[in-house]
Amino acid sequence: MMLNSGSTWAIVALASVLALAQASTIRDVIAWRAGNGPQPLDISKLTAEIVVNDGYLLEEHQVTTADGYILTMFRIPGSPANPPRNGKHVAFVQHGLLCSSADWVILGPGKALAYMLVDAGYDVWLGNARGNTNSRRHIFHDPDARNTDFWDFSWHEIGYFDLPAMIDYALGHTGQTSLQYAGHSQGTTSFFIMTSLRPEYNQRIRSMHALAPVAFMSNLRSPFVRAFAPFVDSLDWIMRMLGVNEFLPSSDMMTLGGQLLCRDQALFQEVCANVLFLIGGFNSPQLNRTMLPTILSHTPAGASVNQLIHYAQGYNSGRFRQYDYGLALNLIRYGSISPPNYPLNRVTAPVALHYGDNDWLAAVVDVRELHAAISNSIGLFRVSDPNWNHLDFTWAIDADSLVYRRVISFMDRYN
Repeated sequence: MMLNSGSTWAIVALASVLALAQASTIRDVIAWRAGNGPQPLDISKLTAEIVVNDGYLLEEHQVTTADGYILTMFRIPGSPANPPRNGKHVAFVQHGLLCSSADWVILGPGKALAYMLVDAGYDVWLGNARGNTNSRRHIFHDPDARNTDFWDFSWHEIGYFDLPAMIDYALGHTGQTSLQYAGHSQGTTSFFIMTSLRPEYNQRIRSMHALAPVAFMSNLRSPFVRAFAPFVDSLDWIMRMLGVNEFLPSSDMMTLGGQLLCRDQALFQEVCANVLFLIGGFNSPQLNRTMLPTILSHTPAGASVNQLIHYAQGYNSGRFRQYDYGLALNLIRYGSISPPNYPLNRVTAPVALHYGDNDWLAAVVDVRELHAAISNSIGLFRVSDPNWNHLDFTWAIDADSLVYRRVISFMDRYN
């Protein structure tokens, strides 16, 4: 597939911008190391620090998956104005690709989905998928070792192992038998894997709210996925040969770069905004630029290279199916030369699909295809802002009024 001129321009422009930003960031890191600059945040503690500073109650929990990954969940059981009590309805919220639980609290009290759920009387649990900054542990494998098996996963394993482990833990800890689920992007992809391949989990979901749902991807517009998708097979081989398995891990340089280059009055602030727009779609009025240092201090939060490759495979094939290992390994793993499709007809939990017209990663036509494939849809719910993009579901100024209030209203209805 040849890139069109728009995609080529976007990639070249972004590469130039990042090169300049990296040069500036390296100088700033040197100054920081010498004690002449601001200290970067401890990313692994960012969610906890934000919640505590905002005056809400917080618990940290670890759960080990069936294949040995140790995941961190944050529980917000209440606040001084809404104290914890037994029998609260449970709401579980799952982040998207390269993100973390911090997404659901950085907008602050009265605006962030996690806090709005707590204020509405829910016992809130925030998940963290394997490989992000909060879940970089395994009972055997070291994520920082060369040629480690730690990173041998895609979002298939997140749906098959991580979500069931976290949901079972939250239900067991609270004594509930079912919960409300909200997920963004990959947090929706992994949900559809769980409920299609492990259909018993449908009974543990009262309602599911898919924010920017991603399953079918053949109509996405993001230049990043479109750029590397034609070379995905070569990319997989090259990464394995080089022993590079982690994609965009968080680091002091990324964190400090966000704080120094993207803060108010910084020359690069608009560059930072446009990097985000090139990924998920342009909607300048909805991005609070003052928040950019906070956003970039926890995003990207790290992921496996295979997660990106799996999405690129979906774009190439036009199908929602398991990871493609190539003809030989597919025969060994699946008994066929092609990976099997996920059986979406087995998803029976009530599902609400919330989408935006200007989402470059979850195109409207792809969301409609997903809607047609599931059997118990609550409905398709368009965000009224015609420029609403993929990342607006987590960081937009009006996410509370345009999305979150509707989500909580439906959750209340399905309790």
